[in-house]
Amino acid sequence: MSPASTLRMAALALLWGSGFLWIKLALDHGLSPAQITIVRCALGTATLLVLARSAGQRLPRSRATWGHLVIAALFCNAIPFALFAVGEQHLDSGIAGVLNATTPLWSLLIGLLLGTDRALPPLRLTGLLLGFAGTVLIFAPWHRSGLLSWAALALLGAAASYAVAFAYMARRLTDKRAPMAMSAAQMLMATGWATLSLPVAGPVDADLVALGAVTALGVLGTGVTFYLNYRLIADEGPTTAATVGYLLPVVSVTLGAVLLDEKVGLRVLTGMAVVLVGVAMTRPTGARGTARATTTDPRPTKKAYAP
Repeated sequence: MSPASTLRMAALALLWGSGFLWIKLALDHGLSPAQITIVRCALGTATLLVLARSAGQRLPRSRATWGHLVIAALFCNAIPFALFAVGEQHLDSGIAGVLNATTPLWSLLIGLLLGTDRALPPLRLTGLLLGFAGTVLIFAPWHRSGLLSWAALALLGAAASYAVAFAYMARRLTDKRAPMAMSAAQMLMATGWATLSLPVAGPVDADLVALGAVTALGVLGTGVTFYLNYRLIADEGPTTAATVGYLLPVVSVTLGAVLLDEKVGLRVLTGMAVVLVGVAMTRPTGARGTARATTTDPRPTKKAYAP
């Protein structure tokens, strides 16, 4: 891998993994989950529109494509973005990053239900079971101090929503031309969905920290990262790009512990390791990999480990 690609991969891991930190900071400094989701989508849209224009890419003109983008934006952006913000009201940002890593497990489970993943050799089945066992270990429902709660279920729901989106997008949004313009269009639809929450968003009572955090989340974590991922896939291939997903929980846990003084116990770290091993085992042998895209996005050559 070239030095430039190595730097892009490091930047991707940092920017995507820090998204959970930005959400937590925005919440702690006055923004509501609905406000974070709306601003994040709007800033992500603006950034991607600029990138698309600079690349000479135009927004899609097909009504059918826009119809598919409306559904993709709901499950790949509006719902998970909101659920991550809701969940992080009560759980640490590092936990959110770890639970986000379960998306490939949900993707495989959905593939089995839809019949798109008919062959499930013992190794992949073991990985699926091991990954969900790691999730249960993180929750530790047998402990009073366990993490099982509505907030945790919201975070898992966000990861599962990504998986639903990727399954839909793999079938309905297969045109890989003008990827930045397609992503901008999807984020535009996500902004429309997010604005529906305005009646419950509440008054804005945020300080500069919250505004800076949500700006970083929208511009860097939702916009610029797509371009970096796009270049990494073009230069190194989707298999290499997909490895970034394994770094995100590590980044989110580290940033939460160092910058927010979040306490990470041995059980959570062990559960995270088990989940990542399980995810690695579920990848098809010889597969080209699942690259990520946050908008037209994240996971089958678009992958979304983003918060």
